Amino acid sequence: MLKRAIILVTINIAVFCACAEILALGAFYYQHGWLFYADPYRQAYPVIPEGQAQQLTDIGLHPYFGPIHGKGIPLDIPPELRETPASPARVETNNLGFASPHDYPFVKTRDGQFIVGIFGGSVGAWFCQAGVTRLAADLKQNAFFRNKDLVPLCFSHEGYKQPQQLLVLAYFLSVGQQFDLVINIDGFNEVTLSRLNADHGWDLSMPSVMHLDPLINLVNQSTLTPDKLDSLAAIRRDKQRLNSLAVRLNRTRLASIDFVLGHYYAFVERKYREELVRFDQLPSASPQQSVIHVTPPLAERRGTSLYEDIARDWITSSALMQQMLVARGVPYVHVLQPNQYYTTRPFSDAEAKVAFNAGSPFKEGAAQGYPFLEGALQSNAGAVNVVSGVHIFDDERAAVYIDDCCHYTLAGNRRLADFIAMSILNSRGAWSRAN
Repeated sequence: MLKRAIILVTINIAVFCACAEILALGAFYYQHGWLFYADPYRQAYPVIPEGQAQQLTDIGLHPYFGPIHGKGIPLDIPPELRETPASPARVETNNLGFASPHDYPFVKTRDGQFIVGIFGGSVGAWFCQAGVTRLAADLKQNAFFRNKDLVPLCFSHEGYKQPQQLLVLAYFLSVGQQFDLVINIDGFNEVTLSRLNADHGWDLSMPSVMHLDPLINLVNQSTLTPDKLDSLAAIRRDKQRLNSLAVRLNRTRLASIDFVLGHYYAFVERKYREELVRFDQLPSASPQQSVIHVTPPLAERRGTSLYEDIARDWITSSALMQQMLVARGVPYVHVLQPNQYYTTRPFSDAEAKVAFNAGSPFKEGAAQGYPFLEGALQSNAGAVNVVSGVHIFDDERAAVYIDDCCHYTLAGNRRLADFIAMSILNSRGAWSRAN
């Protein structure tokens, strides 16, 4: 009887597994149009870095730049953002924490090298990986650039906003970094993160409260409230669970396992992202004796005066960058980046689900602040080489937004590269006389 029961249980389990596999295969075929086993576009699930030597964070606090990555932190580039199949799947942060294959300061090793510095926030950082190949190809259509070996150097970092780009540029010029051209891509962080600074009681000129406050919490234990401690524990727990699931999903060859664990992965990832946002929004206790001094508001700002001051600081910082570079004979091109919360572009239903979030902490700042940036740009036309890219996606029908913050797909980065190249070639420089 026992043997018969074991055989029946085994048969039932086998039938169940076979049925589950068939149903999962059918579901996968319905969604994608091909069988799971022959999936030509299967993408690996990313493993979130745990940090070097079990550190609490991979972000450090630079005395001049603000938050910055540590050295050797890997940045995985999703397949859909790689410019060519041969593009690297990963780049590591260099000796000063920027995502670049070159240590800084970079020194030219041969004739014909043309150093292009790219400054900005996370949009600039992703452009360094997903847009520079297109930018180089566009520029090489001009006779001046045809025989140049373009060397893009990334000085962009997530969360950076003016005057951080200005301070980063000043530092690297002071330590001997050479540039032949500098591109600055910003605007979104200035209006969105500066507004959050104001809400938090910080001056607009301070680094982003979303990126600096967690570091202050780590340095000053008194700012870590019980709620923040609970949130940190939940973030770490979900990160470990996601990494464990990613390892199993990347190894599985069964559609049923991929179906079940894939849905569970999506559920845990959603919880993880929501907890990250919740942690950023939780208030910190105010330490009486902090080793990090954050400047309080330098002026009282109410109503439109908040965005007027943000726009003034933004254009002033850009003008100072240009002045430092012009004194060295280096052209400067500043691009006001596009975003989905201040646009006239039509969106498909599918892209709208990805691009928009009614609860986004960035939505209000972008919608209310961008008109002031455009006003500052127009008021300083001719004085600062700033061009508006707000509407460059308006006639693009391919999806251009990869998330509900501000980041672009490969198609979006390529369109941005085309616009930047056109802006460079239309600006004053030796290349304008090359053809």
